[in-house]
Amino acid sequence: MNRRYFLKLASILGLAGSWPLQAKTAKVASTTAQTVKTAVKPLVISTWDFGMQANDVAWQLLQQGGAALDAVQRGVMLVEADPTERSVGYGGRPDRDGKVTLDACIMDHQANIGSVAALEQIKHPVAVARAVMERTPHVMLVGQGAQQFALEQGFKLENLLTEQSEREWRQWLKEGNYRPVVNIENHDTIGMLALDSHGNLSGACTTSGMAYKMHGRVGDSPIIGAGLYVDDEVGAATATGHGEEVIRVTGAFLVVELMRQGLSPQAACEEAVKRIQQKLLLRNAAIKDTQIGFIAISKAGEYGGYCLQPGFSFAIRNAFENRLHQASALLIS
Repeated sequence: MNRRYFLKLASILGLAGSWPLQAKTAKVASTTAQTVKTAVKPLVISTWDFGMQANDVAWQLLQQGGAALDAVQRGVMLVEADPTERSVGYGGRPDRDGKVTLDACIMDHQANIGSVAALEQIKHPVAVARAVMERTPHVMLVGQGAQQFALEQGFKLENLLTEQSEREWRQWLKEGNYRPVVNIENHDTIGMLALDSHGNLSGACTTSGMAYKMHGRVGDSPIIGAGLYVDDEVGAATATGHGEEVIRVTGAFLVVELMRQGLSPQAACEEAVKRIQQKLLLRNAAIKDTQIGFIAISKAGEYGGYCLQPGFSFAIRNAFENRLHQASALLIS
């Protein structure tokens, strides 16, 4: 972990002096489609390049015997608080009205779930989602209701629109042409899955959504079964990319159910991406403008990742490896 992220962790998560963070060299692996059987726990996996640093945070808890639920929340909170990450949390690109709206969900090994959507001015939506899970009879709060609940729970209102994001938004307003760019502006949702030393699974997913989306748009990230799903008997999965396409096939749930039927995490991710491609073809949609990525882990400690277009990466950490994978893709650019 480099000095920048160490300082960020200390200030954001209050870890200074309590968790000795060990510097490790990140190894990047270009992989063909495969499932790597580790048969070990704990294990943490997350989407995209920033998953390396997020995994570092989660790993500090997991290697000390901490719960997977706490690990995934702490891990994704690092990315939520980073103003340089442009599609998660603070610093995320706004909607077409200039408002940063956040979506997140969390799920544990006992099927406890919490979710928030279209949440404004609260830096850590995943923490609010956990509060929904633990302190309400509901599983999802949205918009002003989610914000009101967050304030009642002690969260503070903050301006999440950074100067850089505002400048880009004002530049976009000159034409107002909405054309998502694959692997660049709309696909950096962080999804994280963990298997702890007790054998329990949990997951979290958080995003600021598509840049310059219509106000009120919600994608797959806060929807249990679409952007995230955990079944402690089988495994867990999370998604990134165009949320509308993931929702059409209830993607994360699909991956887990395919694992229940005997597929490996890798094979299950591949089949889910193929299902999405079939739906795109059925609708004559622009496949070249669409990106979808899935990652999954099994109860046995296997993992896999796959995507529609080249360019999706995911980070894995366990006792034997700490590296970034370039996921295999269904389509060749």
